[in-house]
Amino acid sequence: MKIIESDFSSHILKSVEKKLGNIFFFHHIAVVEFNEGVHIDINNSSEIFEELKSYFGESRPFGVIANRINSYSVKLLDADLFRQQVKNLCAYAVVGHNPASKMNAEIENGFCISENINYDTIHEALNNVYSKVKSDILFSLN
Repeated sequence: MKIIESDFSSHILKSVEKKLGNIFFFHHIAVVEFNEGVHIDINNSSEIFEELKSYFGESRPFGVIANRINSYSVKLLDADLFRQQVKNLCAYAVVGHNPASKMNAEIENGFCISENINYDTIHEALNNVYSKVKSDILFSLN
């Protein structure tokens, strides 16, 4: 299910359409829905990172959810380079909608900062990522 078709659509504060896909911004979370068939690597994803930095800044903790409504590939060997681009990213999740996207999320899990990134529903992912971000915000305030 696309985020704009979910119960959370009324909470979207900003949306941006880019060549690789769409980004939907909430207070502390961005939901990314990549386009069918794209390949994401460090060389072609700068526009996504620019949008994230523009919205969240360089220090405010935030989370990203990849809502896998389409089939796409990610160069997992670039995971460390991705993290260097957004150092204030504190939570990441992938929502799989079919067996193939769930399998890809399991593989991604081994390359990510979070202990579990694979979720079955957008609701589950938003709740878990939001909890992690809020925890980081509280920690950074102390």
